[in-house]
Parts: sequence; C-alpha cells; structure tokens
Amino acid sequence: MRIRKKIRWTAPAEADRFVQLSSFIQAAEDEGWSEDEVQFVINEIVEASNEAEVALIFQDYSHS
Repeated sequence: MRIRKKIRWTAPAEADRFVQLSSFIQAAEDEGWSEDEVQFVINEIVEASNEAEVALIFQDYSHS
C-alpha cells in the first residue's frame, strides 16, 4: 500500500519516534485517515532502522 495523503501537523520538538507517532496519529485521525492508513504509517515508523529514516517517513506524509 502506498499512501499519498499528507497532513498538517507539527512534530513535538526533541521527542522520540513514539511521541512523534502519537501526535501524528491524532492529526491523521483528525483529518479523516482510515484505520488501515494510520496502521500502515505506524508499521513504517516501528520498523524504521534509525531516526533519520523516521524523519523522512514523517516528512513524506506532511505538508511542507
């Protein structure tokens, strides 16, 4: 599955990936993302090998 949606949110500063993920999930739900879409992003974040990859994933799903 490839999600092309983007959300408007601000990642918490100095937070680890799971705190950021919690904030992202709330924003995605507020914007009407489906449970499957949110779960897909959760899986990507959990499986990311490092924080740089996490940052790229969040950037990919965020409006500039």
